[in-house]
Amino acid sequence: MTHRPDGIPGPELSDAALVRELRQLHRTRHSTFLEGSEDAFETHTRRMMELEREYLRRFPDAASPDPRRTRAGRRRAAGLSV
Repeated sequence: MTHRPDGIPGPELSDAALVRELRQLHRTRHSTFLEGSEDAFETHTRRMMELEREYLRRFPDAASPDPRRTRAGRRRAAGLSV
Protein backbone atom coordinates (compact mmCIF):
# COMPACT_ATOMS: atom_id res chain seq x y z
CA MET A 1 0.00 0.00 0.00
CA THR A 2 1.31 3.44 -0.94
CA HIS A 3 1.72 5.96 1.90
CA ARG A 4 0.11 9.28 0.93
CA PRO A 5 0.57 11.84 3.71
CA ASP A 6 -1.26 14.49 1.69
CA GLY A 7 -4.17 12.22 0.78
CA ILE A 8 -5.19 10.77 -2.55
CA PRO A 9 -4.58 13.28 -5.34
CA GLY A 10 -7.77 15.08 -6.35
CA PRO A 11 -7.84 13.78 -9.93
CA GLU A 12 -7.76 10.20 -8.60
CA LEU A 13 -10.83 10.62 -6.37
CA SER A 14 -14.26 9.54 -7.53
CA ASP A 15 -16.86 12.28 -7.74
CA ALA A 16 -18.48 11.08 -4.51
CA ALA A 17 -15.15 10.91 -2.68
CA LEU A 18 -14.20 14.38 -3.90
CA VAL A 19 -17.44 15.86 -2.57
CA ARG A 20 -17.06 13.96 0.72
CA GLU A 21 -13.48 15.19 1.17
CA LEU A 22 -14.44 18.79 0.41
CA ARG A 23 -17.30 18.69 2.90
CA GLN A 24 -14.95 17.40 5.57
CA LEU A 25 -12.35 20.08 4.81
CA HIS A 26 -14.96 22.83 4.93
CA ARG A 27 -16.33 21.43 8.21
CA THR A 28 -12.89 21.49 9.83
CA ARG A 29 -11.62 24.79 8.40
CA HIS A 30 -12.52 27.06 11.30
CA SER A 31 -11.11 24.82 14.02
CA THR A 32 -7.91 24.27 12.03
CA PHE A 33 -7.56 28.03 11.66
CA LEU A 34 -8.12 28.72 15.37
CA GLU A 35 -6.61 25.69 17.03
CA GLY A 36 -4.19 24.10 14.58
CA SER A 37 -0.49 24.72 14.20
CA GLU A 38 0.80 26.87 11.37
CA ASP A 39 1.87 23.69 9.55
CA ALA A 40 -1.56 22.12 10.02
CA PHE A 41 -3.26 25.22 8.64
CA GLU A 42 -0.93 25.37 5.63
CA THR A 43 -1.51 21.68 4.90
CA HIS A 44 -5.26 22.14 5.26
CA THR A 45 -5.19 25.16 2.94
CA ARG A 46 -3.11 23.37 0.31
CA ARG A 47 -5.41 20.33 0.33
CA MET A 48 -8.56 22.44 0.27
CA MET A 49 -7.30 24.45 -2.71
CA GLU A 50 -6.29 21.28 -4.57
CA LEU A 51 -9.72 19.72 -4.11
CA GLU A 52 -11.64 22.92 -4.82
CA ARG A 53 -9.74 23.34 -8.10
CA GLU A 54 -10.49 19.74 -9.00
CA TYR A 55 -14.17 20.24 -8.18
CA LEU A 56 -14.32 23.34 -10.39
CA ARG A 57 -12.57 21.47 -13.20
CA ARG A 58 -15.14 18.67 -13.07
CA PHE A 59 -18.22 20.75 -12.34
CA PRO A 60 -17.66 24.25 -13.74
CA ASP A 61 -21.36 25.13 -13.77
CA ALA A 62 -21.96 24.02 -10.18
CA ALA A 63 -19.95 26.90 -8.76
CA SER A 64 -21.33 29.68 -10.94
CA PRO A 65 -22.59 32.53 -8.77
CA ASP A 66 -26.30 33.20 -8.69
CA PRO A 67 -26.74 36.39 -10.77
CA ARG A 68 -28.71 37.93 -7.89
CA ARG A 69 -25.56 37.71 -5.75
CA THR A 70 -23.48 39.88 -8.05
CA ARG A 71 -23.63 43.66 -8.24
CA ALA A 72 -24.50 43.62 -11.93
CA GLY A 73 -27.23 41.03 -11.37
CA ARG A 74 -28.76 43.02 -8.50
CA ARG A 75 -28.75 46.16 -10.63
CA ARG A 76 -30.51 44.31 -13.45
CA ALA A 77 -33.07 42.90 -11.01
CA ALA A 78 -33.71 46.41 -9.69
CA GLY A 79 -34.21 47.72 -13.23
CA LEU A 80 -31.06 49.81 -13.18
CA SER A 81 -28.63 49.91 -16.07
CA VAL A 82 -25.31 48.14 -15.68
